[in-house]
Amino acid sequence: MTNTVAREALDIEVDNFVPARRSLRVAVVTETYPPEINGVAATIARAVEGLHARGHEMQLVRLRQDLADQAAQQDRYAEVLMRGLPIPHYPQLKMGVPSKRALLRLWSTQRPDVVHIVTEGPLGWSALQTARQLKLPTVSDFRTNFHAYSRHYGVAWLGRPIMAYLRKFHNRTSSTMVPTESLRADLHSRGFKGLRVVSRGVDTRLFHPSRRSAALRKQWGAGPSDLVVMCVGRLAAEKNLGTLLAAFEGMRAIDPSVRLVLVGDGPERASLQQRCPGAVFAGLRRGEDLATHYASADLFLFPSTTETFGNVVTEAMASGLAVVAFDCAAAHQLLRHGDNGLLVPFEDQAGFCAAAQRLTGQVGWVRAMGAQARETASQLDWGRISQQIESVYLASLTPQGLSTRAALRPAFPFF
Repeated sequence: MTNTVAREALDIEVDNFVPARRSLRVAVVTETYPPEINGVAATIARAVEGLHARGHEMQLVRLRQDLADQAAQQDRYAEVLMRGLPIPHYPQLKMGVPSKRALLRLWSTQRPDVVHIVTEGPLGWSALQTARQLKLPTVSDFRTNFHAYSRHYGVAWLGRPIMAYLRKFHNRTSSTMVPTESLRADLHSRGFKGLRVVSRGVDTRLFHPSRRSAALRKQWGAGPSDLVVMCVGRLAAEKNLGTLLAAFEGMRAIDPSVRLVLVGDGPERASLQQRCPGAVFAGLRRGEDLATHYASADLFLFPSTTETFGNVVTEAMASGLAVVAFDCAAAHQLLRHGDNGLLVPFEDQAGFCAAAQRLTGQVGWVRAMGAQARETASQLDWGRISQQIESVYLASLTPQGLSTRAALRPAFPFF
């Protein structure tokens, strides 16, 4: 059964949920979601799927991605589509617009047990304000280091006000989920409260060494014993890709047969192609195609220092790749130096290049570390992550909050 809210200036679609017993009613609010390609979209989709599989009634509030986009509905799951605007330099992505009136109308009649806000943009802020007005328990995610991005775009002075906004935003929720203990400690030192460490999982069936393709390697100009280096992610200034190219150039000086494959797209692509014409630019890849690209490489170089986690690190490890990365985020949590990859001191650009060069000509060692990386990734089960998120939801449901919601809940079914 579908309700359509009046669209004058609201432009939303509301699908009723099917009622279920003994489950939480969860509203997840995000300004990015598949088929958009980024770490936030991928991981929140897996979280929503996992929570739905555990019996919770999920309402996904997301942006309408194009004119043909339709709100999905199935048992205990429904979507609400909101208006969005293209992000400058990223036309394939959108940001939300202020939507408090629409959310008030939605949640006043279809009241969730908990609101989970994934992104801190205009839609996320509207969700936060609406939840506070309706006295709904609210939890959030800290998923993007926007404050760190500013120095890569020549506006480092924005770092402090951005951090102030993020702190104000997250401190108005009962809990903020972060993916690593090191990020929790850093945010705590900056005045964030209610921080809960909830790690990230990886699809070890999709990302698997068995997807390795000799034919694809041949397209890249690599033979069976050649070293193929890969980097996956957005081709943008904040990803520190200049260090990646410097590392590759150092490797090629030692062994000209080394190949570099970059998977992804972004505003820096043309510049990178001009600087490194010998690299393979594979563009955006999805699903099994992406997994085949990962598994067909040998070594994953990840030069970014702005990640809250870095899902591509776990995907590479699950695919059987050794990893060279700075000692932060997922790499700090998962890499054992010399066993499943090499860790480099944070922001030591010369050390990163030296680590990559150390592995040049060491294909046997690289592939042995890749096997260990796969073993590490096999422990990152998404079912366990869903349980952790569920525990954060339950912690937000205080006895006082429960009694308030019981008094305010309408007599007809919510979903």
